Formats: sequence, C-alpha cells, structure tokens
Amino acid sequence: MCPETQERVFSAKPENVASVTEFVSAIAEKAGIHPKRLLHLQLALEEAVMNIGSYAYETPPGELLVRVTTSAGRFVTELIDEGKPFDPIAMDTPNLKAELSERKIGGLGIFLLRKVMDEVHYRRQDGRNILTLVICM
Repeated sequence: MCPETQERVFSAKPENVASVTEFVSAIAEKAGIHPKRLLHLQLALEEAVMNIGSYAYETPPGELLVRVTTSAGRFVTELIDEGKPFDPIAMDTPNLKAELSERKIGGLGIFLLRKVMDEVHYRRQDGRNILTLVICM
C-alpha cells in the first residue's frame, strides 16, 4: 500500500475539537482502524487539539494544520501549529499514587494521550510544533 496523505487547516480553537476529530475519524474508519483504537485516537485528538487551541497562541486563534497519512501498518496523524514551543513528551508522568490533594494540576490528559497511542512524537521545526500520533494497524 502506497502512503496516502490528506490534510486540512483548522482555526486553532477549542470549539474546533469536534471538527478535527470528525475529519481524522472519517479517514481512520476508511483505513479500517478497529473501533476501540478509533476511540483511543479520538481521546488523544481531543486532548491535543484542546491544548493547542487553549495554550499555543498568544493571540488566538492561530492555525492548526492536521495531516493524516495512512500506509501499510501505520495510521499517522500530525498536528502542526505555529504557536509557542511546547513538548508534551517532555512532561513528567503524573504521580497517580499520590493523594488527590497532593497531585499537581494538569498533565493527566497528556499522560492518557501517551498511553492510548502506539507512538507519540514531538519536534519543533521551522518555528512550528509538530505533534505526531501513531496507531500501528
């Protein structure tokens, strides 16, 4: 199977979470992603797009380029923005054993994103954040 790529630009704002998720989900369904894995992807997208829409741009909304590539055995979603540099991979894993009152606020969504995807990568290139979410099929 030759790699096939589709992309679309969205306004990077929290209220576009559903639009981004629908765009990627439609491609995932056509690619034959298992329904359980599709739910994982949707969870990861919701977290990532919400964070980009809420925190990436000093003066919102900026743009969010969503690029989806399907190839033999891999479903790859890239979320690309020109906002402030932010590497979610570098975040510490939250201490899930600590009492709720002792836990730091934030970070649980990114923890879940990393748990439900087969691979998560981040790079900063040409002034852009590129977050890559991978499902192995």
